[in-house]
Amino acid sequence: MERVAEGLWVLADYEEKKGEIGKSVKCLEAICQSQVSFLPIIEIKTRLRIANLLLNHSNNVNHAKSHLERSQLLLKSIPSCFELKCRAYSLLSQCYQLVGAIPSQKQILNKGLELISTSEDGFSGRLWYCNFNSQLANALTIEGDHHGSISALDNGLTCATQMCYPELQMFFATSILHVHLMQWENESSVQDALNRCNVIWESIESVKRQQCLGLLFYNELLHVFYLLRICDYKNAVQHVDKLDAAMKSDLQRRQRIKDLTKELDAVNESLPCYDLSYRDRSSLSAKQTHLGEQLNNLTGNDREFSEPKYFGSARRTWEDKLELAPPPIDGEWLPKEELKKYGILDGVREVDLQHTAIWIASVYLMLLMQLLENKVAVDLTRSEFVEAQEALVQMRNWYIRFPTILQACECVIEMLRGQYAHCVGCYDEANYHFLEASRLSENKSMQAMCCVYAAISYICMGDAESSAKALDLIGPVLGVMDSFTGVREKTSVLLAHGFLLMRQQNLQEARNRLAFGLQTTHNTLGNLQLVSQYLTVLGNLGLALCDTVQAREILRSSLTLAKKLNDIPTQIWVLSNLTAMYQQLGEKGSEMENHDYKTKKVEDLQKRISNACLSSHHVELIAKVKVEAHQMSEIDIKRAISGSSMRVDLDIPESIGLETTSPMTSSSRLMDFDMGRLRKRKA
Repeated sequence: MERVAEGLWVLADYEEKKGEIGKSVKCLEAICQSQVSFLPIIEIKTRLRIANLLLNHSNNVNHAKSHLERSQLLLKSIPSCFELKCRAYSLLSQCYQLVGAIPSQKQILNKGLELISTSEDGFSGRLWYCNFNSQLANALTIEGDHHGSISALDNGLTCATQMCYPELQMFFATSILHVHLMQWENESSVQDALNRCNVIWESIESVKRQQCLGLLFYNELLHVFYLLRICDYKNAVQHVDKLDAAMKSDLQRRQRIKDLTKELDAVNESLPCYDLSYRDRSSLSAKQTHLGEQLNNLTGNDREFSEPKYFGSARRTWEDKLELAPPPIDGEWLPKEELKKYGILDGVREVDLQHTAIWIASVYLMLLMQLLENKVAVDLTRSEFVEAQEALVQMRNWYIRFPTILQACECVIEMLRGQYAHCVGCYDEANYHFLEASRLSENKSMQAMCCVYAAISYICMGDAESSAKALDLIGPVLGVMDSFTGVREKTSVLLAHGFLLMRQQNLQEARNRLAFGLQTTHNTLGNLQLVSQYLTVLGNLGLALCDTVQAREILRSSLTLAKKLNDIPTQIWVLSNLTAMYQQLGEKGSEMENHDYKTKKVEDLQKRISNACLSSHHVELIAKVKVEAHQMSEIDIKRAISGSSMRVDLDIPESIGLETTSPMTSSSRLMDFDMGRLRKRKA
């Protein structure tokens, strides 16, 4: 019977190479469904192979999971087979994640780690140890356990360091940085993670760095996220330029690969011709070898790995993959056209998505929303209001189409609408959106920040009633500001309170609040925009206290930062204070120079605001109306509920559905998808 199995394996290989994946699976399932029993090891290898094919080429996650669970049961009775057990654990973990069964995923990964702890399988065992810790960290992050995730990644980093494997070290280092950016407990821990990435990246040979394109993208993008978070836009641009250059280089490489492939295909077609002379055939053979070597160098197909062909997670072709880490991690960063792959096209809503696509699609949609969120923040800081409108409208439209998957983004969109309204001077509308965002969020930090933003809008309105409302919002946050992880809430509420105290002529208390807040912001948070705003208020306060020496120094520092950030409103605010100071001191020349410069800035800002207000998006963005997502019609629900079952009859190979979709798309099943985990992740 062993020879029968070998024959079916060979036939399955043949069909797979032809692209006949369905026929390949049928060949393999014939072994599993045979009336005559094969050796357990043969059945295990066959089921693992089937699971690989299904995960690579179909949406039948449950079908793959069934094969893997059966393999796992068979492996329990076999004392050896370390590699096969690890493959089964890794693939089964991926299946559990795809169906959202995170507790089961953690359980199977811990079993894998226990197996490794009792094994003496050297280098291969260490690679699997890295694999399992990587997947465990991802599962813990989904559950919002950032500390647990970092611990698992630290274990992987330590192992990769012991292996003297810098590319693998870089994968874990960047993953740790990513979690720190999501958690952001304090500035120093994030900065330490960032510095470690820089050190490890520089330790990788230049030639190898060029081959690690996925890692380069990941590292640079995380640097951009960090710099945007601290509002260091000038340095962020440098990393964006690196990303742009790398992307252009990659596009050129891809075009070169296409050209070489076309040329090689032509050579391959010519070689079989019988009428070729010996010289021509030799020339074509040499050219074939040369082209093949060039292609291997460009695609990395000549690189050898220590793992078998059917190892770990699904592998992609060069056209579709940005490798993030070497096998067995086999991670990917922003696979090409990933949203389209999962059916997210123009006009598609979440009710139309395949059930198995929801989990993975959510990751990319959330990343897209984070990119757009950062773009809105940068554009508003630079007073690029029309551009901010467009990005914000994109966010709103994505949310309208995928309200369940992007549920955690609803409050972010309202908050950004408030920031847009505030920037264009619509303070009443800004208050509405900030308070609405606070009500929509379950995250205490988000609620606190929205209350602070609303308070600042009230303060800007200038009347006594608005100031009283601002104090009502600030008071509760002040009372609990030391309870938050990190200092973002603390520094923001201290600025708002100091600003309010200054408006209420409580100058000395305002100075104390602002000085403490500035010191905390500078030492811990590193947010340049917030530092600039602190300095501006303190400079204004210095003028009110007739301390012109300190006011001059502070305001000049604030103006330097505001110019660096291209923050026009803060520049105008600083210039107004400087003009008033020069007027007090009788410095007419400086007074007129500042006044003229301020006038130009005011005219520029007013023009930008006018253009924004004339835009078709302006009214809908500031309107005191919450964004309403698409409500599924009765027809949608009936159609979804009547969708095909995810269960597959293993006795009928034709039911595997390789080319057709067979997922659940009902609204009830969509709501079963654990959005609580997404909210934790976003928070």
